[in-house]
Amino acid sequence: MTARPRWSSDELEQVRGLAATYFTKEVLPNVPKHVAQGFPDKALYRRAGELGLLCMSVPEAYGGGGGTFAHEAILLEEQVRAGDPTMGFAVHSTIVAHYVLAYASEAQKLKWLPKLASGEWVGAIAMTEPGTGSDLQAISTRAVRDGDFYKVSGSKTFISNGRVCDFLIIAVRTSDVKGHAGISLLCAEVSDTTPGFERGRILEKLGGHGQDTTELFFDDLQVPAVNVLGGEEGSGFIQLMQQLPQERLATAVLAQASIERAVALTVDYTKQRQVFGKPLFALQNTRFELAECATLGRVGRAFLDECVEKHLAGELDVASAAMAKYWLTDQASSVADRCLQLFGGYGYMKEYPIAHLFADTRVMRIFAGANEVMKELVARSL
Repeated sequence: MTARPRWSSDELEQVRGLAATYFTKEVLPNVPKHVAQGFPDKALYRRAGELGLLCMSVPEAYGGGGGTFAHEAILLEEQVRAGDPTMGFAVHSTIVAHYVLAYASEAQKLKWLPKLASGEWVGAIAMTEPGTGSDLQAISTRAVRDGDFYKVSGSKTFISNGRVCDFLIIAVRTSDVKGHAGISLLCAEVSDTTPGFERGRILEKLGGHGQDTTELFFDDLQVPAVNVLGGEEGSGFIQLMQQLPQERLATAVLAQASIERAVALTVDYTKQRQVFGKPLFALQNTRFELAECATLGRVGRAFLDECVEKHLAGELDVASAAMAKYWLTDQASSVADRCLQLFGGYGYMKEYPIAHLFADTRVMRIFAGANEVMKELVARSL
């Protein structure tokens, strides 16, 4: 990064150092194993919990770190800077834990959050279906009330942490009311032996190898009726809309860190690589390309810092979160492509980090709401 973020502090920079050490010394040596098996070792979640790196923005009363979104942002930045594509911390701590924190009962918070914060449990959220992506109102997975339980039937796909999750938030339809009014969120404790719950394929992706993205199937999965988030049916869509700005801001954090890493990797490479008897960096085209990419990074950092500051103050609006998500992920994809070009043929080789960065950034324009949807949200605010 060009400078310490405006929202950071000495304490946060200590967290940054701890996170950097965790990723470089404990996660990165295991990345080849994670990529080969298609999912990360759950022991590394427990280790992150021991270090206090999980659920840092959850109050201490529930086992968390008592910090803010800034702590989560630091962790995500260092994950990108280290080059780890495997650990699903953005979903686990920044998304799942905050649904529980915002809507669960006090008893549920005391039961679930400490297990997420310690890494005993890995969290996931199941929204996307084979026929439904950004249009969440169209989900078809059903939950039918049967006494003190709901029976859940249907399927989900593209579920991050799906292979290793122990705690799952499921977006379901609990009534025949059309549109968002019939959608609820159910919390389920799951394992490989849970009746009615089946993990499908670990999906092979263009990038993000080693971070499990999985199909999930439900065949009369029994979930206690009290596990409806918020305590009543039909609140799920509103809850999703309330939490998605933070998810989109987290995506923007990942994108900005990717821009900064791509530029740093390419500056280092072009200063070492010799062409026509001089460093590649000495060629005007190289210098101009990197000047433009570095400028995009500086502008992106300023906008991201503004959004983080607003979010910390409780003032981040839906349109600004959508702007940050779509613009920064667009730029991350573009900058990774331009930087890869400066590596020449080596940029296309998997042994070079820029190749992985190029593949990993592409999905950012799709998840947390496709960028086309983000533009529609921005347009509605005009």
